[in-house]
Amino acid sequence: MNPEILIWARETAGLDRETAARKIDLKAARGVAGEDRLAALETGQVPPTAPLLRRMAAQYHRPLLTFYLPKVPTPADLGHDFRTLPDQGEPSNVLLASLLRDVKARQALVREVLEDDEDVAEVELVGSAVTIRNPEALAERIVAAIEFNRQTYRAHARNEDAFAYLRGLVEGKGVFVLLAGDCGHWSTAIEANVFRGFAIADKLAPFIVVNDQDAKSAWAFTLLHELAHLLLGETGVSGGAPHGRVEQLCNDAAAAVLVDLTEITSIGPLLDGGEGDVDAIDALANQARISRSMVAYQLFRTGMIAEARWEALRDAFQGQWRAQKALNREKSRSEDGGPNWYVVRRHRLGAAILAVARQGMADGSLTPTRAARMLGVKPMNVYPLLNEPRRAST
Repeated sequence: MNPEILIWARETAGLDRETAARKIDLKAARGVAGEDRLAALETGQVPPTAPLLRRMAAQYHRPLLTFYLPKVPTPADLGHDFRTLPDQGEPSNVLLASLLRDVKARQALVREVLEDDEDVAEVELVGSAVTIRNPEALAERIVAAIEFNRQTYRAHARNEDAFAYLRGLVEGKGVFVLLAGDCGHWSTAIEANVFRGFAIADKLAPFIVVNDQDAKSAWAFTLLHELAHLLLGETGVSGGAPHGRVEQLCNDAAAAVLVDLTEITSIGPLLDGGEGDVDAIDALANQARISRSMVAYQLFRTGMIAEARWEALRDAFQGQWRAQKALNREKSRSEDGGPNWYVVRRHRLGAAILAVARQGMADGSLTPTRAARMLGVKPMNVYPLLNEPRRAST
């Protein structure tokens, strides 16, 4: 084993030796502190045991096979980072890097399966708007590309149902849409202020990831924002306040798909700098099936409220959402049962990638092990996950 792999894996996980020793449960032994024992491992003086390597893989967020590579791997190309970044060593960014590597690996598996299917064609919408720099024109191109109907979108009673309608349109055009906001466990959840979405502008297997740690009312906007990146042919990760020409373009285009500027300006007379602002924003957000923060931001973009007011409203809305999220979590803990794991997993994965996995398993191009890696589950879960859910008889 190359001990440089141990150093690289620890450092890219954002851990110093003392913290890493504690996380991998490497305690003091025979008068030698845990961090010194780790140093001996990293200099090749002592070989790591198999159980210790498994703990390292879990805490460093790396596949176990990584530790048996002959040399430090070349960093994966994850595209542009369109965010306003916190410190790269922040734990949240370490988790995000792990999530993006996982998504990229799964996308590569999907692409391999599709390459073997001679009937699969490239997805036309990817890169179809590379020359467009006007948000209204880009919004029109998005609407035409997925055949989006705003009235149909708004007719759904719940935000998650409206999102499901939009997701179905996007997946119907050959794009894989995943919900992912952690590294496989709730303790690794990545907040929406770290990233909101990720797009892989591959013409054969384009991927969009929406952070499901965000409010459900914001999912549709994020999906459209990332879809705009695909039309522009841009691979990358998005989040935070939009900075830069491309991010602002994608933001404005996504907003234009969901709501008319006239609808934003129509609530101007209702704004009073107080609770009247919240009431007016609530009404439009509920009608348009969009988030309140998005409405407030559009009010700021049109000059109807000042930046300080927009930031105050945004922070208030986010605070209320976090409080409600905590209440819902406590309520679910106190209740018996809960949603079926397979139902939740299918929802997060989306119909498109499940269909590819089912076809691959059926024609033999995918083994259960490769299908498990594609779906991000254990091999034992593949068959029950891919079983078509039974429909209620009418």
